[in-house]
Amino acid sequence: MTSKPVVLNEPVIASLQWFNLQRSWFAVFVVLICGSVIVFIRLARSGKKLKVRKIAGLEAINDAVGRATEPGRSCLFVPGIQDINDIQTVAGITILAQVAETTADYRAQLEVPTSRSLVMTTARDTVEAAYLSAGRPDEYNEDDIYYITDEQFGYVASVTGKMVRDKPAACFYMGAFYAESLILAETGNSVGAIQVAGTAMPTQLPFFVAACDFTLIGEEFFAASAYLSGEPQQLGSLKGQDFGKLIGGLLLIAGCLIMTLSSIQSRGVAPDNQEPTYLQSASNYIIENILGKGGFK
Repeated sequence: MTSKPVVLNEPVIASLQWFNLQRSWFAVFVVLICGSVIVFIRLARSGKKLKVRKIAGLEAINDAVGRATEPGRSCLFVPGIQDINDIQTVAGITILAQVAETTADYRAQLEVPTSRSLVMTTARDTVEAAYLSAGRPDEYNEDDIYYITDEQFGYVASVTGKMVRDKPAACFYMGAFYAESLILAETGNSVGAIQVAGTAMPTQLPFFVAACDFTLIGEEFFAASAYLSGEPQQLGSLKGQDFGKLIGGLLLIAGCLIMTLSSIQSRGVAPDNQEPTYLQSASNYIIENILGKGGFK
Protein backbone atom coordinates (compact mmCIF):
# COMPACT_ATOMS: atom_id res chain seq x y z
CA MET A 1 0.00 0.00 0.00
CA THR A 2 1.54 3.29 -1.14
CA SER A 3 0.92 6.61 0.54
CA LYS A 4 -0.45 9.57 -1.36
CA PRO A 5 1.47 12.84 -1.39
CA VAL A 6 -0.10 15.79 0.38
CA VAL A 7 -1.10 18.63 -1.92
CA LEU A 8 -1.00 22.14 -0.42
CA ASN A 9 -3.21 24.83 -1.91
CA GLU A 10 -1.68 27.65 0.14
CA PRO A 11 1.51 28.19 2.16
CA VAL A 12 1.70 26.91 5.72
CA ILE A 13 2.33 29.65 8.29
CA ALA A 14 3.03 28.93 11.96
CA SER A 15 0.84 30.94 14.33
CA LEU A 16 2.05 32.20 17.69
CA GLN A 17 0.07 30.85 20.66
CA TRP A 18 0.10 31.96 24.27
CA PHE A 19 -0.32 28.43 25.60
CA ASN A 20 0.61 24.94 24.49
CA LEU A 21 -2.88 23.50 24.18
CA GLN A 22 -1.49 20.00 23.75
CA ARG A 23 -0.98 19.91 27.53
CA SER A 24 -4.35 21.35 28.50
CA TRP A 25 -5.20 18.55 30.91
CA PHE A 26 -1.96 19.08 32.78
CA ALA A 27 -3.00 22.71 33.32
CA VAL A 28 -6.35 21.51 34.69
CA PHE A 29 -4.63 19.27 37.24
CA VAL A 30 -2.25 22.07 38.28
CA VAL A 31 -5.13 24.52 38.78
CA LEU A 32 -7.09 21.88 40.72
CA ILE A 33 -4.24 21.10 43.14
CA CYS A 34 -3.14 24.73 43.60
CA GLY A 35 -6.74 25.78 44.07
CA SER A 36 -7.27 23.16 46.76
CA VAL A 37 -4.17 24.41 48.59
CA ILE A 38 -5.48 28.00 48.51
CA VAL A 39 -8.94 26.91 49.68
CA PHE A 40 -7.58 24.95 52.65
CA ILE A 41 -5.27 27.82 53.64
CA ARG A 42 -8.24 30.21 53.64
CA LEU A 43 -10.27 27.72 55.69
CA ALA A 44 -7.46 27.40 58.23
CA ARG A 45 -7.07 31.18 58.48
CA SER A 46 -10.81 31.61 59.00
CA GLY A 47 -10.57 29.48 62.13
CA LYS A 48 -11.80 26.14 60.82
CA LYS A 49 -9.99 23.28 62.53
CA LEU A 50 -8.27 21.06 59.97
CA LYS A 51 -7.89 17.48 61.10
CA VAL A 52 -4.39 16.03 60.73
CA ARG A 53 -3.67 12.41 61.52
CA LYS A 54 -1.67 11.93 64.69
CA ILE A 55 1.97 11.01 64.14
CA ALA A 56 3.11 8.64 66.86
CA GLY A 57 6.76 9.65 66.65
CA LEU A 58 5.98 13.31 67.31
CA GLU A 59 3.53 12.46 70.07
CA ALA A 60 6.34 10.51 71.76
CA ILE A 61 8.65 13.54 72.10
CA ASN A 62 7.23 14.57 75.48
CA ASP A 63 7.38 10.97 76.68
CA ALA A 64 11.00 10.57 75.62
CA VAL A 65 12.15 13.83 77.22
CA GLY A 66 10.22 12.98 80.38
CA ARG A 67 11.98 9.62 80.61
CA ALA A 68 15.32 11.39 80.31
CA THR A 69 14.43 13.95 82.99
CA GLU A 70 13.46 11.44 85.69
CA PRO A 71 16.91 9.78 86.05
CA GLY A 72 18.73 13.04 85.24
CA ARG A 73 20.14 11.79 81.93
CA SER A 74 20.58 13.83 78.76
CA CYS A 75 18.79 13.89 75.40
CA LEU A 76 20.71 13.49 72.14
CA PHE A 77 19.57 14.97 68.83
CA VAL A 78 21.37 13.99 65.60
CA PRO A 79 20.30 16.18 62.61
CA GLY A 80 21.74 13.87 59.94
CA ILE A 81 25.00 14.17 58.04
CA GLN A 82 24.00 16.49 55.19
CA ASP A 83 24.39 20.27 55.01
CA ILE A 84 21.70 22.85 55.65
CA ASN A 85 20.79 23.02 51.94
CA ASP A 86 19.34 19.49 52.17
CA ILE A 87 15.57 19.50 52.70
CA GLN A 88 15.81 16.62 55.18
CA THR A 89 18.18 18.64 57.35
CA VAL A 90 15.75 21.56 57.30
CA ALA A 91 12.92 19.24 58.35
CA GLY A 92 15.11 17.86 61.14
CA ILE A 93 15.91 21.36 62.42
CA THR A 94 12.18 22.09 62.53
CA ILE A 95 11.64 19.10 64.81
CA LEU A 96 14.69 20.16 66.84
CA ALA A 97 12.83 23.35 67.77
CA GLN A 98 10.02 21.32 69.34
CA VAL A 99 12.45 18.97 71.10
CA ALA A 100 14.44 21.92 72.47
CA GLU A 101 11.33 23.66 73.77
CA THR A 102 10.25 20.44 75.49
CA THR A 103 13.66 19.93 77.10
CA ALA A 104 13.57 23.56 78.27
CA ASP A 105 10.19 22.97 79.92
CA TYR A 106 11.46 19.81 81.61
CA ARG A 107 14.87 21.36 82.37
CA ALA A 108 16.63 18.43 80.73
CA GLN A 109 20.00 18.62 78.99
CA LEU A 110 19.97 18.54 75.19
CA GLU A 111 23.09 17.81 73.12
CA VAL A 112 23.23 18.31 69.36
CA PRO A 113 26.42 17.05 67.67
CA THR A 114 26.61 18.13 64.01
CA SER A 115 28.70 17.14 61.02
CA ARG A 116 28.42 20.51 59.23
CA SER A 117 29.36 23.93 60.59
CA LEU A 118 26.34 25.66 59.01
CA VAL A 119 24.04 23.09 60.58
CA MET A 120 25.67 23.85 63.94
CA THR A 121 25.00 27.57 63.53
CA THR A 122 21.39 26.98 62.50
CA ALA A 123 20.85 24.52 65.34
CA ARG A 124 22.24 26.98 67.88
CA ASP A 125 19.88 29.71 66.72
CA THR A 126 16.95 27.28 66.73
CA VAL A 127 17.63 25.95 70.23
CA GLU A 128 18.23 29.44 71.61
CA ALA A 129 14.90 30.62 70.18
CA ALA A 130 13.18 27.56 71.66
CA TYR A 131 14.59 28.22 75.14
CA LEU A 132 13.58 31.87 74.84
CA SER A 133 10.06 30.82 73.82
CA ALA A 134 9.90 28.48 76.83
CA GLY A 135 10.86 31.35 79.15
CA ARG A 136 14.22 29.87 80.17
CA PRO A 137 16.87 31.71 78.12
CA ASP A 138 19.39 31.52 81.00
CA GLU A 139 19.49 27.71 80.76
CA TYR A 140 20.59 27.72 77.12
CA ASN A 141 24.18 26.57 76.64
CA GLU A 142 25.55 26.95 73.13
CA ASP A 143 28.41 24.53 73.91
CA ASP A 144 25.86 21.70 73.90
CA ILE A 145 25.46 22.23 70.15
CA TYR A 146 28.84 21.57 68.60
CA TYR A 147 30.58 20.61 65.37
CA ILE A 148 32.60 17.39 65.13
CA THR A 149 33.77 16.66 61.57
CA ASP A 150 32.53 16.46 57.99
CA GLU A 151 33.91 12.92 57.66
CA GLN A 152 31.06 10.44 57.84
CA PHE A 153 32.44 7.65 60.00
CA GLY A 154 34.62 9.97 62.06
CA TYR A 155 31.44 11.79 63.04
CA VAL A 156 29.63 8.53 63.80
CA ALA A 157 32.53 7.22 65.89
CA SER A 158 32.49 10.37 68.00
CA VAL A 159 28.71 10.34 68.49
CA THR A 160 28.50 6.64 69.35
CA GLY A 161 31.45 6.97 71.74
CA LYS A 162 29.66 9.77 73.56
CA MET A 163 26.48 7.69 73.65
CA VAL A 164 28.31 4.80 75.32
CA ARG A 165 29.97 7.11 77.86
CA ASP A 166 27.03 9.40 78.73
CA LYS A 167 24.18 6.92 78.14
CA PRO A 168 21.49 9.41 77.02
CA ALA A 169 17.94 8.37 77.89
CA ALA A 170 16.39 9.74 74.68
CA CYS A 171 17.91 9.80 71.19
CA PHE A 172 16.43 11.61 68.21
CA TYR A 173 17.70 10.96 64.67
CA MET A 174 16.11 13.46 62.27
CA GLY A 175 17.65 14.15 58.87
CA ALA A 176 19.48 12.46 56.01
CA PHE A 177 21.33 9.28 56.93
CA TYR A 178 23.32 6.68 55.07
CA ALA A 179 25.33 3.69 56.33
CA GLU A 180 25.66 5.19 59.80
CA SER A 181 21.95 4.84 60.57
CA LEU A 182 22.18 1.28 61.90
CA ILE A 183 25.35 2.06 63.89
CA LEU A 184 23.65 4.97 65.66
CA ALA A 185 20.38 3.14 66.25
CA GLU A 186 22.00 -0.04 67.57
CA THR A 187 24.28 1.93 69.89
CA GLY A 188 21.31 3.85 71.27
CA ASN A 189 19.44 0.59 71.69
CA SER A 190 22.35 -0.94 73.60
CA VAL A 191 22.37 1.88 76.19
CA GLY A 192 18.62 1.56 76.75
CA ALA A 193 17.56 4.89 75.23
CA ILE A 194 14.10 5.55 73.84
CA GLN A 195 14.70 6.38 70.18
CA VAL A 196 12.71 8.41 67.68
CA ALA A 197 13.95 8.54 64.08
CA GLY A 198 12.82 10.32 60.95
CA THR A 199 14.23 10.28 57.43
CA ALA A 200 13.21 10.17 53.78
CA MET A 201 16.04 7.82 52.76
CA PRO A 202 14.29 4.62 51.60
CA THR A 203 17.40 2.48 52.06
CA GLN A 204 17.80 3.47 55.72
CA LEU A 205 14.19 3.30 56.87
CA PRO A 206 14.25 -0.49 57.52
CA PHE A 207 17.15 -0.08 59.96
CA PHE A 208 15.40 2.69 61.87
CA VAL A 209 12.13 0.75 61.96
CA ALA A 210 13.93 -2.30 63.34
CA ALA A 211 16.08 -0.55 65.96
CA CYS A 212 14.05 2.50 67.06
CA ASP A 213 10.88 2.83 69.10
CA PHE A 214 9.22 5.31 66.72
CA THR A 215 10.00 6.17 63.11
CA LEU A 216 8.73 8.99 60.90
CA ILE A 217 8.51 7.45 57.44
CA GLY A 218 8.93 9.60 54.35
CA GLU A 219 6.22 12.25 54.14
CA GLU A 220 5.47 12.02 57.86
CA PHE A 221 8.92 13.51 58.36
CA PHE A 222 8.19 16.49 56.11
CA ALA A 223 4.68 16.98 57.52
CA ALA A 224 6.14 17.37 61.01
CA SER A 225 6.57 21.14 60.68
CA ALA A 226 2.88 21.64 59.88
CA TYR A 227 1.86 19.16 62.57
CA LEU A 228 3.94 20.79 65.29
CA SER A 229 3.45 24.46 64.41
CA GLY A 230 -0.27 24.41 63.58
CA GLU A 231 0.21 27.47 61.34
CA PRO A 232 -2.70 27.96 58.89
CA GLN A 233 -0.43 28.32 55.87
CA GLN A 234 1.42 25.08 56.55
CA LEU A 235 -1.70 23.14 57.53
CA GLY A 236 -3.55 24.39 54.45
CA SER A 237 -0.67 23.41 52.19
CA LEU A 238 -0.54 19.96 53.77
CA LYS A 239 -4.29 19.37 53.40
CA GLY A 240 -4.28 20.74 49.85
CA GLN A 241 -1.50 18.38 48.82
CA ASP A 242 -3.34 15.46 50.41
CA PHE A 243 -6.47 16.42 48.47
CA GLY A 244 -4.43 16.52 45.26
CA LYS A 245 -3.05 13.05 45.99
CA LEU A 246 -6.57 11.78 46.63
CA ILE A 247 -7.79 13.15 43.30
CA GLY A 248 -4.75 11.72 41.53
CA GLY A 249 -5.30 8.31 43.11
CA LEU A 250 -8.98 8.24 42.15
CA LEU A 251 -8.19 9.25 38.56
CA LEU A 252 -5.48 6.61 38.38
CA ILE A 253 -7.85 3.88 39.59
CA ALA A 254 -10.59 5.03 37.20
CA GLY A 255 -8.16 5.10 34.27
CA CYS A 256 -6.86 1.62 35.06
CA LEU A 257 -10.42 0.25 35.26
CA ILE A 258 -11.42 1.85 31.96
CA MET A 259 -8.32 0.56 30.16
CA THR A 260 -8.72 -2.94 31.62
CA LEU A 261 -12.43 -3.25 30.80
CA SER A 262 -11.85 -1.82 27.32
CA SER A 263 -9.11 -4.38 26.69
CA ILE A 264 -11.36 -7.23 27.85
CA GLN A 265 -14.28 -5.98 25.78
CA SER A 266 -12.26 -5.65 22.58
CA ARG A 267 -10.61 -9.07 22.91
CA GLY A 268 -11.59 -11.38 20.09
CA VAL A 269 -13.55 -8.71 18.22
CA ALA A 270 -12.31 -7.44 14.87
CA PRO A 271 -11.96 -3.65 15.12
CA ASP A 272 -13.01 -3.09 11.49
CA ASN A 273 -16.34 -4.84 11.93
CA GLN A 274 -17.65 -2.86 14.86
CA GLU A 275 -18.02 0.72 15.97
CA PRO A 276 -15.94 1.57 19.06
CA THR A 277 -17.83 1.21 22.32
CA TYR A 278 -18.00 3.84 25.04
CA LEU A 279 -15.19 2.13 26.94
CA GLN A 280 -12.99 1.97 23.85
CA SER A 281 -13.70 5.61 23.05
CA ALA A 282 -12.86 6.55 26.63
CA SER A 283 -9.60 4.58 26.56
CA ASN A 284 -8.63 6.18 23.24
CA TYR A 285 -9.34 9.62 24.70
CA ILE A 286 -7.17 8.86 27.73
CA ILE A 287 -4.28 7.69 25.56
CA GLU A 288 -4.45 10.40 22.91
CA ASN A 289 -5.73 13.45 24.79
CA ILE A 290 -4.93 13.12 28.50
CA LEU A 291 -1.69 11.12 28.33
CA GLY A 292 -0.87 12.23 24.80
CA LYS A 293 -0.84 15.62 23.14
CA GLY A 294 -4.43 15.92 22.00
CA GLY A 295 -5.51 18.31 24.73
CA PHE A 296 -9.25 19.09 24.84
CA LYS A 297 -9.88 17.98 21.25
